[in-house]
Parts: sequence; C-alpha cells; structure tokens
Amino acid sequence: MALWWLGAIAFVTVAAIVVVFNDLVAARNQVRAAWSDIDVQLTRRHDLVPQLVAAVQSYASYERATLTTVTELRSRAIAAASLADKAQAEGELAEQIDRILALQERYPDLKASGNFLQLQHDLVGIEDHLQYARRFYNGAVRDLNNRIETFPSVIVARLANFKPAEFFRQGDGQEAPK
Repeated sequence: MALWWLGAIAFVTVAAIVVVFNDLVAARNQVRAAWSDIDVQLTRRHDLVPQLVAAVQSYASYERATLTTVTELRSRAIAAASLADKAQAEGELAEQIDRILALQERYPDLKASGNFLQLQHDLVGIEDHLQYARRFYNGAVRDLNNRIETFPSVIVARLANFKPAEFFRQGDGQEAPK
C-alpha cells in the first residue's frame, strides 16, 4: 500500500512538472512570436525609409544632414545586436522620421507630392501597428517573467534554465507621426 502511495505521489509530481514546463515553453514561444511581429513592422519601416529619403531629396535638397542621419540610423537599427541597442536606435530613427515628415511645412511642393503623402500615410500605419506589436510583446514578456519568478514554476524554470525576457522600451510615450 505504501508503495502505491509513493507511486501516486511520484506520478502527480512528474505530471505537475511537465505541465509547468510546457506552460513555460508556451510563454517563451509567445514572446518569440510577439518579437517576430515587432520585427516585421520594423522591417516594413526600414524598407520605407529609403523611399522617404528619396522623395524628400528631390524637394528639399537643403536638408542633406537630416537625410544622412536617417540613413545612418536605419543602418544602425538594422545592425543592432541587443534588444536595448535596437530599441535605442529605433527610437532615434522614429524621431528623425518625424523631423522628415515635418519638413512638409517648409516645402509646399513636398506637401503636395502624392508620393510623399502616400509614404507619410504608410509610415503612420506602420507606427500604429508597431505600437500595438510592442504592447503585445511587452505583455508576453511580463507573462513569461511572472511565470519564471513565481512558485512553483520558479523551480522548474531554474532547473530548465529559463531566463527572463527583456522588455522593448523604444520611444516610451512616443506618438505616431502626424
């Protein structure tokens, strides 16, 4: 009888560990999928930057420094290795894109350009999607980190070497370009 109880306790313990482990894996995969959504939006924005620079160059040749900065920031954002570096570069890139979009006030021909207006519209849409994707990612990170740090999953997380994920803090409080 005692052997039966020990077997039952062992079975319940192993089953609980398996359930907690699978829950941690699902949370980690959710974070990865959410990051993929952010990466897609960032890639879309990166793809529009050269078109935006070209559109502005033809109307605002005096803004060469701003256009060069945007191009350099795009390259830096694409090459960023860590999440913190990527977030910083993306925040700076977003600020510079806002500056370019504000140039339409100084250059009436640019404001009337259909190509520029379409690019502006596309960038605003991407920024809206990016903001949503960032919130979703950070929510997934919060959920994973909570699971990693709470009992009893903290035991399984340490044994299986689960690490907390890093939040994406690009442009806190930043609005989409107008």
